[in-house]
Amino acid sequence: MSSEVLEAFVRQYIALQDAPEVQFTWQGGEPTLLGVELFRRVVELQKKYANGKKVSNSIQTNGILLDDRWCEFLTDNGFLVGLSIDGPRKLHDLYRVDKRQRPTFDRVMRSLEFLKKHDTEFNTLTVVNNANSRYPLEVYRFLKEVGKGFMQFIPLVERKPDKEARELGLELGMPPVPGEKDTTSCVTPWSVKPDQFGEFYVQIFDEWVRQDVGKYFIQFFDVALGNWMGHGSTLCIFAQE
Repeated sequence: MSSEVLEAFVRQYIALQDAPEVQFTWQGGEPTLLGVELFRRVVELQKKYANGKKVSNSIQTNGILLDDRWCEFLTDNGFLVGLSIDGPRKLHDLYRVDKRQRPTFDRVMRSLEFLKKHDTEFNTLTVVNNANSRYPLEVYRFLKEVGKGFMQFIPLVERKPDKEARELGLELGMPPVPGEKDTTSCVTPWSVKPDQFGEFYVQIFDEWVRQDVGKYFIQFFDVALGNWMGHGSTLCIFAQE
């Protein structure tokens, strides 16, 4: 991305938000591959074009590149970090490998120590797949031990490539067209099944509600409780409008 495009993006994004606070969320691929200097420039541009609005940032990362320099910057500029970790070593390393197919657990745990060292605000994001979904309490208790008390869980659902996707050279299928019946694809073996995902949450909830309410915060439960109490949803997928 050229500096001109970056500046135009930041300026236009802030200007288009009809609210006193603007949230930038850096996610997709691996944002830290862009380098810390690009994000220093982002913060400079945000200050330049804030126009009285409060601007905040969050970043989702696999943590592989985090070090003292990164975490010092993230803390100094108030970034909220989402760290991707899928459970203890045996579960995390099943699918969280680098481009050379090497396990990443040790490197992620090292990045977690950098975050703690610099008192960087962070939560954990766990992708629930066909394997770790079988060990909900082991995953939950591990995250309680290593994290800061804030957790997110999202399901892994990836489609096998259909004929059209294969012709385009894609390894995974494209999302179905809304409103149309999908009869051409099924999900990959590593995807979590609906009943597995539900049971994963049920077992964690049973332990959380007995002993961890107010001590550990799970996004799904917090949103459900907020809706039940009439406070609305902070997640668009659970919002009424």
